[in-house]
Amino acid sequence: METPGSQSSLHRANLERVVRAVRRSGALTQAEIARTTGLSAATVSNIVRELKDNGTVEVTPTSSGGRRARSVSLSGDAGIVVGVDFGHTHLRVAVGNLAHRVLAEEAEPLDVDASATQGLERAEHLVKTLIAATGIDPGKIVGVGLGVPGPIDESGVLGSTAILPGWAGTNPRDELAARLDVPVHVDNDANLGALGELVWGAGRGAADLAYIKVASGVGAGLVINGQIYRGPGGTAGEIGHITLDESGPVCRCGNRGCLETFTAHRYVLPLLHSAHGPDLTAPRMVRLARDGDAGCRRVIADVGRHIGSGVASLCNLLNPSRVVLGGDLAEAGELVLAPIRESVGRYAIPSAARQLEVVPGALGGRAEVLGALALVLSEMGDSSLLDGVPAAAAPGFG
Repeated sequence: METPGSQSSLHRANLERVVRAVRRSGALTQAEIARTTGLSAATVSNIVRELKDNGTVEVTPTSSGGRRARSVSLSGDAGIVVGVDFGHTHLRVAVGNLAHRVLAEEAEPLDVDASATQGLERAEHLVKTLIAATGIDPGKIVGVGLGVPGPIDESGVLGSTAILPGWAGTNPRDELAARLDVPVHVDNDANLGALGELVWGAGRGAADLAYIKVASGVGAGLVINGQIYRGPGGTAGEIGHITLDESGPVCRCGNRGCLETFTAHRYVLPLLHSAHGPDLTAPRMVRLARDGDAGCRRVIADVGRHIGSGVASLCNLLNPSRVVLGGDLAEAGELVLAPIRESVGRYAIPSAARQLEVVPGALGGRAEVLGALALVLSEMGDSSLLDGVPAAAAPGFG
């Protein structure tokens, strides 16, 4: 048994600090580990050597700033994580390892009217199919991240949602955990999009950001000091229900003139039906706009200005350094980003607006499922990764 404050307990704590830093970032040089953990370069070097000899981490040559360096990542054999993302019309599953490498990924259409039971049956089947296709031992799965389009409370129950109406009041976390017999971590899709972009995409390097997803609904994933902020009821980031016009259209939440009623696909696509038919989709609207269609450009610009009003409110309240636009609209580039910046400049406090960077997401439709992988990586403990590492400190170890 380790005595608190002893050399062996200090060593164990330092081992966990290094493993935690690598687990969250995917791969770091030893100099980056030292900066992240606050440990000395010599201590990091010794710990990395010990973890490498134990098979916990892999060390590969790389270059950093023109200099030769060594990249440290968790061993590909240390464990497997699975991401599951439910959307308005799709189910996407990804399998990755603790070194942040995606090993397999697949998506399939999902009937929006399907019940939670039907959806989770499809998820179970797709997860097992991908695991079998990669030849991975299912016993190596350390956890599953699950994304759903709606608010999640602390017990894992999905709140009211008009996007997957048959799911309201269910506990998809517990149901999927029972099906797969592994721990499941659940969050809403906007939070997972924020995590995905933070770890793999356009949010890398930002400690404070907002990920805005515009699809069938409108939501924001908020990152504060590097951590997702969910609020006590799990409803933080419901930017789609900021009121823009008290006399505007009735929203699904019961209020009038919410941001969502001016920006979500279900409200804006009908504006273009007379010109492009009732089967118009958001990706096609974006393609037409990029090709010069005046009507589509106008609708996208209007959506951008409305989003910018909501982003300005976020700036005034939280002062994020970066806003990442996700979903199909991100593909419109400056056609939507420029109007967002224009509204932010008009409505946000000048000092907050000057510090804000508005960028398109880098991951597209994969942001949420990659965020589901990142959720597992962020929630898992580090002790299990050190089971084979001796508890006693070797001479010279910090």
